[in-house]
Amino acid sequence: MLYSLVELNRAAMAPMRLAARAGRMALHSPMNPIAQTDYGKALIAFADVFESTTRYYGKPDWGIESVRINSAPVPVTASVAWRSPWCNLVHFRKDPDALAAARKPGAAPLPRLLIVAPLSGHYATLLRGTVEGFLPTHDVYITDWADARMAPVWLGRFDLDDYMDHVRNMISHVGPGAHVLAVCQPGPPVLAAISMMAEDDDPNRPASMTFMGSPIDARRSPTVPNELAEERSFDWFQDNMIHTVPAPYPGAFRRVYPGFVQLASFMNMNWSRHVDAQWRFFNHLVEGDGDNAGKHREFYDEYLSVLDLTEEFYLQTILRVFQEHHLPRGIMKYRYARQIRPETIRDVALMTVEGEKDDISGIGQTQAAHDLCTSLPDKLKADYIQPGVGHYGVFNGNRFRTEIAPRVTEFTRRFTQRELDEAAVEKA
Repeated sequence: MLYSLVELNRAAMAPMRLAARAGRMALHSPMNPIAQTDYGKALIAFADVFESTTRYYGKPDWGIESVRINSAPVPVTASVAWRSPWCNLVHFRKDPDALAAARKPGAAPLPRLLIVAPLSGHYATLLRGTVEGFLPTHDVYITDWADARMAPVWLGRFDLDDYMDHVRNMISHVGPGAHVLAVCQPGPPVLAAISMMAEDDDPNRPASMTFMGSPIDARRSPTVPNELAEERSFDWFQDNMIHTVPAPYPGAFRRVYPGFVQLASFMNMNWSRHVDAQWRFFNHLVEGDGDNAGKHREFYDEYLSVLDLTEEFYLQTILRVFQEHHLPRGIMKYRYARQIRPETIRDVALMTVEGEKDDISGIGQTQAAHDLCTSLPDKLKADYIQPGVGHYGVFNGNRFRTEIAPRVTEFTRRFTQRELDEAAVEKA
């Protein structure tokens, strides 16, 4: 019912959005005598804010066309390297001739990096800044998860174990000796997938794994979302957070955790900050400050674009990661049969990155991975806490680009497959 009401409200607002857009265009006309008056500027700004806050935001484009390497521009093409009904593996392929010209003759190939994007309400494009941060130094792939409201019911289920299967398949596709970076939500299932690869002595296992702001052990430094998951019963989440996709979406009648519910939860955590941001946006428009208004649009065009999660994936994540803490307690099982054993990881280097002010995954939650990977020697481990940043700043923004990304890059460069093989031989 809630989903249908939201769609009905969106449809009801459409005429008002069109009226606001038409009014804005009329007020912008040089033939309009009030266009340059304070009153006219305020009306234009009001129409702009109203239109942007009530608009339906679809899936954003990547918009990454080139990268600068050694000051030389190198064209980039985003293409699908592997696909399933639930995920596309996007490869940011650099033009080989331009890349060769930009790098030193005989330089080793750029290390392959698989970024596992979160499936938690936003599209993978929220990590555009993460991709851009690593493109100069890595051959970058990223998981682009599907929107459950666009998945017909005949596709069947997609749960946490299916997610692990997808991660393992994509790591295998990228190939042995690659590096895996999991941002936020994927931490536990990515660690589980790599644990199974290590136990199976899978030749495609990665050279390193990096976890950024991930709830490996959500019991440590619990945040507001963690406390909510603990305070509410599993039945409450099942009864209140799951809704049915209405027609005419392709996924009609599928039970999902809607992206707009997740978005509302995040915005309510910092409601005054978002209200202040809209007020500043209004003032920037009135003042003609195009740069700051553009930055606001760029952020909220991405932030307000959301996708739905399948019922089974969301509820299993709530239960196994945030309520019963299966992985840190040593009771996590793949398809409720195979024990997940991080202690079997011996030659996949581990790095954890956290933000000092993270209000989603508190300090220590990501570091817990080190306590689980007990067979890894200290020389294959690294930990970093970035001062002054919150959750979003761990994988985006200026401090990510200037302080976090260089550290992760240095880490991945240290651990080539050859070096890891030598470390394994020494340990044996």
